[in-house]
Amino acid sequence: MIWNEKPMLRVAILDLYEGFDNQGMRCIRELLNQFADLNNIELHKDEFEVRLKKQVPDLNYDVYISTGGPGSPLESEGSEWEAAYFGWLKTVESYNNNDSNVIKKQVLFICHSFQLVCRHYKVAEVTKRRSTSFGVFPVHYLQNAINEPIFAGLHDPFYAVDSRDFQVTQPDHNKLRSMGASILAIEKNRPHIPLERAIMAIRFNENMIGTQFHPEADAIGMSMHLQTPDRKKTVIENHGEEKWASMIEQLNDPDKILHTYAHIIPNFLQQAVNNMQLVEV
Repeated sequence: MIWNEKPMLRVAILDLYEGFDNQGMRCIRELLNQFADLNNIELHKDEFEVRLKKQVPDLNYDVYISTGGPGSPLESEGSEWEAAYFGWLKTVESYNNNDSNVIKKQVLFICHSFQLVCRHYKVAEVTKRRSTSFGVFPVHYLQNAINEPIFAGLHDPFYAVDSRDFQVTQPDHNKLRSMGASILAIEKNRPHIPLERAIMAIRFNENMIGTQFHPEADAIGMSMHLQTPDRKKTVIENHGEEKWASMIEQLNDPDKILHTYAHIIPNFLQQAVNNMQLVEV
């Protein structure tokens, strides 16, 4: 591929929100548009409604972003939409494992998608949390994250939006090692609390990475979400008004959510573009 013309990046967004109102899709669209504008790239993106319409993309894309979503990542096991979803995943794996395909497909799994794939690969336990995790929390590096290109430019710890009723814990290190996967990050480190820390990011292989947190979350969308009457009431009832006010304040801290938003998905997209540019015909 000779990049003497404006390069094109083809992106498929696998929408797992099941028709529920969310900020995630808006954030992903905006990040893609911002990246294309900044890098003078012609962007072609399509969206696939996985859970309601059982839509999945074909192999005519360079990048795949699989979103978060509501509900249990356990109860959908064996469903028709999951069969379609994991069928898509298998086609991408087969493509990437074919040595004749020099440019590999890059995949990012977010939150619900991350839980599904961890369950599918059997790399860890996916279980319901004692209580909902919702807010802005620190994410701590592990050794494998030091040279991870997706985390380039981030602090340790960095801060991310967390919104989940389930968690990924108890990693199967033998399984991870056998598939060339590595754990990159865990949730806030609290040695005084006798609970296992949840896994917050895994690189499944050279071309697939997943995060338990929401790297696409932006300060504007999250702030709007927190200030809706229902969400504000829920947070205050569960965590107190001081916690709610603290979350609003953290969203506007340039070293927290704004910093994560500006790095992880742009880094992921940049790595995909770099891989494509390395190949010349």
